[in-house]
Amino acid sequence: MAESGFEPAEVMRRLTARLKLRHLNLLLMIRKHGSLTRVAEQMSTSQPAVTSALAELEGMFGAPLFVRSVRGMSPTPLGEVALARASAMLQDLDHLVRDMAATASGMAAHLNIGVIPFVSGQLISGAISATLPMERRISATLTEGTSEQLLAQLRDHSLDAVIGRAQAATGMQDLQFVPLYRQRPRLVASRRLAARLTRGVVQWDDLTDLDWVLGTRSTPMREQVADLFLRAGLPPPEPLVESNSAKLVGEIVAASERAVSVVPADIADELVRIAGVTIVPFTFEWTLAPIALFTRADSEPRPVDRLFSDALSRLCAQIYGPIS
Repeated sequence: MAESGFEPAEVMRRLTARLKLRHLNLLLMIRKHGSLTRVAEQMSTSQPAVTSALAELEGMFGAPLFVRSVRGMSPTPLGEVALARASAMLQDLDHLVRDMAATASGMAAHLNIGVIPFVSGQLISGAISATLPMERRISATLTEGTSEQLLAQLRDHSLDAVIGRAQAATGMQDLQFVPLYRQRPRLVASRRLAARLTRGVVQWDDLTDLDWVLGTRSTPMREQVADLFLRAGLPPPEPLVESNSAKLVGEIVAASERAVSVVPADIADELVRIAGVTIVPFTFEWTLAPIALFTRADSEPRPVDRLFSDALSRLCAQIYGPIS
């Protein structure tokens, strides 16, 4: 028996015998609304019925899951644990339905992938196309966002994997990652501005008074550009436009005779083609962490997850070479 009288085997027996999906939905509804009265209204039932269902659920766990106060209901520490797992279980059920829909339409499975901005769309497309379980294609949902946003969704099972930067950070024990490749920096501008800049040797001083288009604050790309200027002994530029969309960055830079940005080389090549920017021949180095594939450490990967990881790793090695 564990401390505080908690008996895992007995709790497991009760949950296995009595837990239903409606109990998981009830947990999330209480967290969202903070009131059994409002939960009852949303579920088109009576408050006594909701109160009874919560009492049944707390009986299965053998302890309160919420604290009642005049300000509403807030989860206990045990309630926080139950809520996190309830959300993950319902997300997994949603993924099951998506896999079934994919199978019904002739696909092998469905992947939910998070991707940070400034990762090549051609790379992701190629990896998805090369993932062929049982010689059948897969379907995928791609979600773009910051690393913080995407890793939170990976943890709550909204996503199956995240392609992001392998930043050194605390609190990552629940995740694992495989480094994929390193990106080189490129300075991009419109054709006219690039021609003007390359009449001589480009220096950091030449770039300080231009209109910068950069990612939002606290993103690795934005912090890296600031570091480049500081290492040159200059104050970092205040951007004219902030955007985490590679496409928008390219279009804004291409349309202006004063705008510049620093983007990864593979993204710069794409923006040359789709937005009409020009790569300025300016050599510099940065220290951005490599792009990596993140997965949950406590989840057994599906065969399709392994196949996607293998396809992505192979493609990165072919395009970018071995990661050092």
